[in-house]
Amino acid sequence: MSRAAGLVCAAVLSSGCGRYADFTLPPAGPPEHVSFRWEPRPGPVLARSMPGEWDSVDALNPSVVRRGGRLFNFYSGYDGRTWRTGLATSGDGLVWQKLARLLTPDPKTWEGGYIAANGSTLWWEGHFRTWYQAGRAPRIGLAMSADGSTWQKRAAPVLEVGPRGSWDERGAADPYVVEAGGTLYLYYLGQDRARRQRLGVARSRDGVTWEKLRTNPIFELGSLGSFDEIGLGEPAVWLSHGSYWMLYTGRDRGEHRRIGLARSQDGVRWQRSSEAPLISGTEPWNAKVVCDPTVLLEAGEIRVWYGGGDVAHPAENIHGQIGYGVLRAAAP
Repeated sequence: MSRAAGLVCAAVLSSGCGRYADFTLPPAGPPEHVSFRWEPRPGPVLARSMPGEWDSVDALNPSVVRRGGRLFNFYSGYDGRTWRTGLATSGDGLVWQKLARLLTPDPKTWEGGYIAANGSTLWWEGHFRTWYQAGRAPRIGLAMSADGSTWQKRAAPVLEVGPRGSWDERGAADPYVVEAGGTLYLYYLGQDRARRQRLGVARSRDGVTWEKLRTNPIFELGSLGSFDEIGLGEPAVWLSHGSYWMLYTGRDRGEHRRIGLARSQDGVRWQRSSEAPLISGTEPWNAKVVCDPTVLLEAGEIRVWYGGGDVAHPAENIHGQIGYGVLRAAAP
């Protein structure tokens, strides 16, 4: 970036015009005293495919949406060279049928040829909308579909990296979008020039034009020796029991990944929470990595699909597969 461009970005950042603003989510309500019990299902519910398939090396990053009595899982697959987004469907969330590969990165555009995946999908205003990560210096794009099969991408990213010196200067990735009070909120990973990966939030009325919170990041790295001291990512946010909750992935110095819980009353100021145990792998297939949570509230249950692997690595080649569990509220 040129010095002149950096000065322009700095002016935009300080003024808050268009791209930055001060905001919170709607108040969550009186917080309830609650604790959660993690009940994982043994084994993966969606496995990698056979060698040569688009998801043969890793199947990760589930994003589960209910529509028309079926569950749609827009998940990420890796073949050793390229990350893509595909679709599986299910009646119960436990037995999945893989249907199609949907999004492939276009090397002739801003996406490059490496990734069009790590997405977050909502059914909103008559369409499936997937916000996904693309580009070697990752940014967030948007694709839309009326039926979940045929997709149209927007030509340009909808969420760019930040200006020179900012917390997300080198990357904006791992989107997770929720709707609250008629507004969309996008939680995401930002990376700075020191390669620190932390979490922030942006808001939008249409899913295309986003304002980043002026005071990002909203969540900092853990303390020395903690499970999340090296990196944060893959937030999953929901509202229940009088609070906003966030499952997020933490990385330690050995590149093991586990899932922690945070709590907030306004969706912006977060605190690490002890109301649920740290989610770690308990079986050989997810012994080194649990990551990528997505949450669906149904019939009083907090249903969680997540990625797991048996190789400690921050990104890929972990033999990734998708697991399932329930965060069940325990009696006070």
